[in-house]
Amino acid sequence: MNHLGTINLETDRLILRKFKIEDAEDMYNNWASDSEVTKYLRWNTHPNIEKTKEILKSWIENYSKNDFYNWAIVLKENNKVIGSIGAAKNDDNTEMVHIGYCISRKYWNKGITSEAFERIIKFFFEKVKLNRIESCHNEKNIYSGKVMIKCGLKKEGVLRDALKDNSGITDCLIYSILRREYFLE
Repeated sequence: MNHLGTINLETDRLILRKFKIEDAEDMYNNWASDSEVTKYLRWNTHPNIEKTKEILKSWIENYSKNDFYNWAIVLKENNKVIGSIGAAKNDDNTEMVHIGYCISRKYWNKGITSEAFERIIKFFFEKVKLNRIESCHNEKNIYSGKVMIKCGLKKEGVLRDALKDNSGITDCLIYSILRREYFLE
């Protein structure tokens, strides 16, 4: 593996970059304070912008590590931070990252999450030289699964009662894409 840390990436519509403390207002207003967005996430809805600032400070500190990957999803058209995507965990032994993402409800069903995910898949396989990228979702969050499938991940199975999120304990559907599959496409 060739860890590079969170570097700037671009797509047609998006800039993926490190978070800055100045992003607190966008993050809080666009998704972190929205209980509909956080319904199937493992972290609680932020009660105030101070909580958002606290989280951002910890991420900013972690950017000094070359194996920390967490991007702000920024719309080029208005320079607004509308979501986040990154490695919720990584495993150097199996050369794997587990991806998590969330986006403002205003931007659901516009292909933005898929666009961001496809770009980091390219980065992880072509630059970091990973072997496996995985992600999972609450069984009720079917739209998250659709993002994974659209990005080329394959459903591996169901982990029964293996996920606890803001909706409670639930089945977890796990998906992955392997390096050899990516380069065959």
